[in-house]
Amino acid sequence: MEVQEYDVVVVGCGISGISAAYHLSKNCPWAKFIVLERRSDLGGTWSLFKYPGIRSDSDMFTFGFGWRPWTNNKIISPKEQILEYLNGAVDDENLRQYIKFDHNVLSASFSSQEQTWTLQVENGVTIRSSYVMFNTGYYQYENPYTPEFPGKENFSGLVVHPQLWPSDLDYSNKKVVVIGSGATAATLVPAMAEAGAAKVTMLQRSPSYFVSRDNDGDWFYSFWSTLFGDSVAHRMNRLRYIIYGQLMFESAQALPSLARAAVIKQMRDQCPQDFDVDTHFSPKYGVWDQRVCLIPDGDFFLALHDGKVDIVTDNIDEFVETGIRTESGNIIEADIIVSATGLNLQENLPMSTIKVDVDGKPYNAPDHFIYRGCMVSAFILSEKITG
Repeated sequence: MEVQEYDVVVVGCGISGISAAYHLSKNCPWAKFIVLERRSDLGGTWSLFKYPGIRSDSDMFTFGFGWRPWTNNKIISPKEQILEYLNGAVDDENLRQYIKFDHNVLSASFSSQEQTWTLQVENGVTIRSSYVMFNTGYYQYENPYTPEFPGKENFSGLVVHPQLWPSDLDYSNKKVVVIGSGATAATLVPAMAEAGAAKVTMLQRSPSYFVSRDNDGDWFYSFWSTLFGDSVAHRMNRLRYIIYGQLMFESAQALPSLARAAVIKQMRDQCPQDFDVDTHFSPKYGVWDQRVCLIPDGDFFLALHDGKVDIVTDNIDEFVETGIRTESGNIIEADIIVSATGLNLQENLPMSTIKVDVDGKPYNAPDHFIYRGCMVSAFILSEKITG
């Protein structure tokens, strides 16, 4: 059996795994380290998800690396630009040499006596390390959340989940129902309509807040970039968006009625004149009590004006052969139903599918707490980081 020795093992090569590799290479040049990625590509969510229109749902100056300026003119960026950014960061910093793809870690055992982690990899390799970083995300890659829909077996069309999007799915000239009203639905609906679906209906149990913003160019970034270069401009814009986001949140919490009225007015102004905003865009909760969906260039509202997108606010009674019957008795016809109903949290957060033990005692998530978002109680010489 092959045994490899390292000072640090990073498990996962998504955003946090890439950043960990960068900081190890720059700040711990003495350390021998490796990044283990169970899939054949880096990028985590951004290489896993393949549904139409997938994009960031926060500004890239905040979302991107502090050590890698975001210089693209798209503030809210599509998956392709994000993957280009991540791969560019890896190659420019010469990090690819540390990454081992198709290395699925099956187990990780810590010995207090030896002060060493022992990892078993699916390909038969055993790795020993003084320190392990679990950069494995927070949701299950293999098992997205899909509710039990009554009558699902009666539907004659196709039911898909965005997390498991078929690469050959043809929805041109098809009637599509997207269940959900979160960030994924807000992205999918206009993208599918633009790409040729005959009709896309967003079926929501309750409304969400959709906030539009211009997405091309940024005068603030251009100003600082012209004077001081991209690095300074990136830092200034990163600070700007962090402060702006915090101010918006605090303002919404301090003045909930005013914030609600302002956001609903913005949505009303962008909807078609006869659109029922009070039913479809009036959430029961306050702004930022739950997540707010960011709509770049108002593309969702533009799709409403084009007539290829509709919203139904109702509960699902059951699936029928031709689509979905709602509790109000209406039938929404569909050829394809997309269940944009969210993710499943890892059952053994943050260890993903890895069987972990300390001195033979298995890790059980409910028995532990996470301190400051990165240190797991009773686990030494290890940490978890989420991108």
